[in-house]
Amino acid sequence: MTISRVMCRPTQPLKNVPSSGQKQNLRQKQKVVLVVGATGTGKSRLSIDLATCFPAEIINSDKMQVYEGLDIVTNKIPKEEQRGVPHHLLGTQNRNSEFTAADFCDKASLAIESITNREKLPIIVGGSNSYIEALVEKFGPRYDWCCLWVDVSMPVLHSYLTRRVDVMRECGMVNELRHFYSPNGDYTRGIRRAIGVPEFDSYFRREAVSDRETRQRLLREAVCEVKRNTCELACKQLGRIHRLRSLKGWNIHRFCATPVFQNHAQDANHAWKNIVAHPSATVVAQFLNNANVASAAGHTLLPSTHTPHVS
Repeated sequence: MTISRVMCRPTQPLKNVPSSGQKQNLRQKQKVVLVVGATGTGKSRLSIDLATCFPAEIINSDKMQVYEGLDIVTNKIPKEEQRGVPHHLLGTQNRNSEFTAADFCDKASLAIESITNREKLPIIVGGSNSYIEALVEKFGPRYDWCCLWVDVSMPVLHSYLTRRVDVMRECGMVNELRHFYSPNGDYTRGIRRAIGVPEFDSYFRREAVSDRETRQRLLREAVCEVKRNTCELACKQLGRIHRLRSLKGWNIHRFCATPVFQNHAQDANHAWKNIVAHPSATVVAQFLNNANVASAAGHTLLPSTHTPHVS
């Protein structure tokens, strides 16, 4: 089982979504959909659901997933789960390079232009809100933006994220990290900034010279630190989204996915479709058809009464 399957992504695309006229509107006006949320909330899942409903391509805006390598640690969506949807800026950058917000804006703008020139919809997805914020500030006036937020209550999300780290470990996280370990590694540049790399430094540094009991202790400590830092990251990402709404004045459609994480198997898939996927697709369809739907550039927001609100 891959890491991404922990999200219980449905294997079938959405159906019966109102999307008439979308191609004509894409020709008339350049529009972009943003999908934001804390790590682990289902942003990639939603972006692919949407891209199977509309003529769309996905642009990754996750700071660590832009780099090549560490697919398990950075939780890149596997090729077989992308459902044939083209992905841009996913594992394309040299692992040792420094990919800044300015670099992202340059490459993402080229991808947006390429996608819209082919009469398709760019969907930008990722937890690195600083990248998305920089892009909107730089290119916002040139496009219409519709921003979707997949939210999960923090206690529920933290429980899921700790389990996800355990699944990552079962899928080979430690061996994957071992190949990236360097005694002189710089944890301030490139993919080595990813959660998991610095946390395992002490374990790999002392692994060869420690007894079995010490190695097990160091491993437990490293895994616990990864879990703790991942949960802290989720809190920071949530805070940035609230800042975009309150201080920046972004109009954002919030979809609460908490019930998805509180159910299992088919019940979770059913909840996802009913409270996240289908309502999001309806909002995007209205956005493409020039209905009264909000964008991050400041248009009027339709009330999001179709989703439950969980704090």
